[in-house]
Amino acid sequence: MPQDMPPVGGYEPVQYKRNLPARGFRPSVYLLATGMLMTYGFYKVGKGIRESNELAREKMWARIHLIPVLQAEEDRDQVRRYLADKAREKELLGSETKVYHNDRFVRPTFAVTPKHETK
Repeated sequence: MPQDMPPVGGYEPVQYKRNLPARGFRPSVYLLATGMLMTYGFYKVGKGIRESNELAREKMWARIHLIPVLQAEEDRDQVRRYLADKAREKELLGSETKVYHNDRFVRPTFAVTPKHETK
């Protein structure tokens, strides 16, 4: 029986490497897209922080400008209470008594005291 011989010109080369198409983009494209996305995110965060700071500053200045109005309202309330207290005192005692030896208005101080004193 004759021996099998290779064809003239030899066999075709054996394909031992995988010939798969590349899936997706190159890594540099992904890196560039991620960098752009992060840059946009940092831009928006910075803008939000600036807006938050501006709102806080505006709130602080609004409070600063409202302090005189609130103080005047508190003073009116204290004078009303003081005059009502004086009228009630005059009604109960029949005469007006003075705690201090002058006519100057002294802002009353209120101390919270407990109902039952414990020792």
